[in-house]
Amino acid sequence: MNDTIQNPFTSATRAFNELPLSPGMLLTLQQLGYVAMTPIQAASLPITLAGNDLIAQAMTGSGKTAAFALPLLTRLNPRRFAVQAMVLCPTRELADQVTQEIRRLARSEDNIKIMTLCGGSTMRPQIASLEHGAHIVVGTPGRIMDHMERGTLDLTALNTLVLDEADRMLDMGFYDSIAYVVKHCPLDRQTLMFSATYPDGIARLARQFMRNPQQVKLEEQHDAGKIRQRFYEVSNEERLTAVAALLKHYRPVSTLAFCNTKQQCRSLLEVLHVQGIYALTLNGDMEQRERDQVLIQFANRSCSVLVATDVAARGLDIAQLEAVINVDVTPDPEVHIHRIGRTGRAGEDGWALSLCGPSDRQRIMAIAKMSGSVPEWHEISELKDEVAEALVPPMVTLQILGGRKEKIRAGDVLGALTGEAGFTREQIGKINVTDFSTYVAVTQDIAQEAVRKLNAGKVKGKSVKVRAM
Repeated sequence: MNDTIQNPFTSATRAFNELPLSPGMLLTLQQLGYVAMTPIQAASLPITLAGNDLIAQAMTGSGKTAAFALPLLTRLNPRRFAVQAMVLCPTRELADQVTQEIRRLARSEDNIKIMTLCGGSTMRPQIASLEHGAHIVVGTPGRIMDHMERGTLDLTALNTLVLDEADRMLDMGFYDSIAYVVKHCPLDRQTLMFSATYPDGIARLARQFMRNPQQVKLEEQHDAGKIRQRFYEVSNEERLTAVAALLKHYRPVSTLAFCNTKQQCRSLLEVLHVQGIYALTLNGDMEQRERDQVLIQFANRSCSVLVATDVAARGLDIAQLEAVINVDVTPDPEVHIHRIGRTGRAGEDGWALSLCGPSDRQRIMAIAKMSGSVPEWHEISELKDEVAEALVPPMVTLQILGGRKEKIRAGDVLGALTGEAGFTREQIGKINVTDFSTYVAVTQDIAQEAVRKLNAGKVKGKSVKVRAM
């Protein structure tokens, strides 16, 4: 495997117009506000645009989607109506995000069709869409393999294959599915692999399916100085109540709490509910619709705490995450650094709080060695409720029955709330439109009135049913 090609872009000259991109693409990047390349883009794009295979270690939120979307789109022939590029992702959420980003970047080309193929959706509509053709397919390995076995996905024209968050796909047991899919792709293709960590399975995939890949490894794309890390030694018996004590003391608006097992997640959820803390959990047993609803509520700040395992939280990129709590210390120091790197982003400060049993000392020392830091130890007994009030999220999510299939757009919902209903723009948060439902976050103080007014009024000229979640 080759070493990384020397990156010709210095920090002072990381401009997109120095890359061999079309004028239309450069104009699109300018319109979308892509001013300077992120480190992963600057390190990888010269390699990939030159046609080389690539293994890149990069975190969620580092700009990696554009790092593989630009070479993928550059190689695309819009006049050839066949699948020329495919992106494999661990989850439907990530596949949807990737699809949206590629669509934005491809908007200078009129007729590029991008399809998302994931489990959790029925096969028949996907098969019908594939019959009409697509240029780019984004999907999960299991569903892509299903289509290939049925003969409904033709990859003979494929020239670019991307494995996004490859380590998470391996965590989920997708190795055999990935191997099947890659084995049935044309040999004459470019393969790009993006992964936050570099487990043995990644090296195995690379040896089997890549041609002299160049490697790019970047450190976490967050400012470590923005993350205040503290360790609390606790007994196993007090571990779960200690999470509630941390939340009541630090009072973060949004917290991601990591457990090592699904059972630990369930137990923690019960403890937090008893303490009056609004928390939700993600687990692999949930239906896709339930998972989507949980992520929407957490991302729009109408849920204080999301409890998850590493596998369940794969692909999550939540803006304004004030704290990460490690309920259990992970055995892998690299995974710990990846966990806490989800806070302290975009110039914001964040807390990384870890609960450690007496047997975890060795793991903490390994983390300290890898991150080059000295652990800051504290006692749970130091923690006090800073405020007597309950920890209540600032927003409430309203579900409107009706979505894209009814031609509802975010602007229609915003217009209904700020028009006839009489609320201000500042009282309305994120609006997510899915196929059959629309979710809008509103401030706690107007939630009941907003439900009443929307049910009594109209959205896009139609009566709708609305409920608070």
